[in-house]
Amino acid sequence: MPIQKVLVVDDSKTELMYLTDLLQKNGMSVKTAENADDAFRRLAEEKPDLILMDVVMPGQNGFQLTRAITRDPKFADVPIIMCTSKNQETDRVWGMRQGARDYITKPVDAQELMAKIKALS
Repeated sequence: MPIQKVLVVDDSKTELMYLTDLLQKNGMSVKTAENADDAFRRLAEEKPDLILMDVVMPGQNGFQLTRAITRDPKFADVPIIMCTSKNQETDRVWGMRQGARDYITKPVDAQELMAKIKALS
């Protein structure tokens, strides 16, 4: 099933605008959240086909939020791609252990991100 609805979770307005623009140009509808509380509100409104997750955020970080979402039976099937400036291999491994399906580092390469999204479809 092609990915249509994406939830982007990032506390940076610049990143939210960049990713929203990129995804919309590729025919997807986008909802955004700036923290864990926002993300859970958005999830309650509408289940997305994919979540792009930043790691460094105020309050609950992206690793914790990914773990919480993937352990919730309602959302366990929603793939999460970590999308972060944390570029260490240990961060990538930890992100995947929390339940992320893929991991991409910022600055986000548009072609790489779209290829990763297509691979999940």
